[in-house]
Amino acid sequence: MLDWKKIYKNYLVKNIGILIAAALVLIIIVFFFIRIYTRHGEAKAIPDFRGLTESQLQHLIKENELRYTVIDSVYIDDQPRGVVIDQTPKAGELVKKNRRIFFTINSWSAEQIVVPNLIDNSLRSAQAYPESLGFRLGKLIYIPSEYKNMVLGQHYNGKPIDPGTQLPRGSVIDLLVGRGLSNETTPVPNLLGMTVREAQKQAQSLYLNIGAIVMEEGIDSSAAFIYRQIPSSGSGQVLNLGASIDVWLTDDTSMHPDSLIIYDSFPEDDLGGDEDFDNEFF
Repeated sequence: MLDWKKIYKNYLVKNIGILIAAALVLIIIVFFFIRIYTRHGEAKAIPDFRGLTESQLQHLIKENELRYTVIDSVYIDDQPRGVVIDQTPKAGELVKKNRRIFFTINSWSAEQIVVPNLIDNSLRSAQAYPESLGFRLGKLIYIPSEYKNMVLGQHYNGKPIDPGTQLPRGSVIDLLVGRGLSNETTPVPNLLGMTVREAQKQAQSLYLNIGAIVMEEGIDSSAAFIYRQIPSSGSGQVLNLGASIDVWLTDDTSMHPDSLIIYDSFPEDDLGGDEDFDNEFF
């Protein structure tokens, strides 16, 4: 007599095995096609294109099997003309082949903007206005006048500039300012640790200027900070309005004021006592 239960059990086990095998084969096939569709899941780090001209970056784009589009251009005076100054995605991000990279290029020429009329305005109101238009505020040149801290003239490259004249965006405008009838002075600020831009704003807020800027070749200007100034601040140092402060720049972080240890007095243990100190140095 046939054992139907045993036959059914064997049939069921056999078919379940076939179904499992078929499922595994299907999973392998799907995984294989997914890898093909996604180009095997490979991704490359995007190179840093900043500082390259469009003709220079084309070789790098082709070498990395990418595409690109220039989406914007701006004018930055202290950057080389025609080079990439920004990219999206950023350098180092992982992308797949044929990904499109979007670039912002530094223009070959600056946008022309109209010089405003700052004459007869107070210095405080005139200081912010040029930068809001795209100019940069330069030196404050104080001249004798009963109209203290009033703008009496505006100069570009050392010569008077008429309101309504067009200049490149980023141009520097100097202001002639009334000194008043007294020889007013202002304290010398502490500029150590600041960038040049920060120091200029600090000096201008006290009606002073930044004079000579000394920086060795090879220094990263974007990371440079002031480590020395003449005249120095403190001890009641004052300057006449419109005077200049000379500054020295470095990118050596060990010379940053925040990293220096300043002693109010010498530890006696380190000097071997006052007597030893006197004998050694005097």
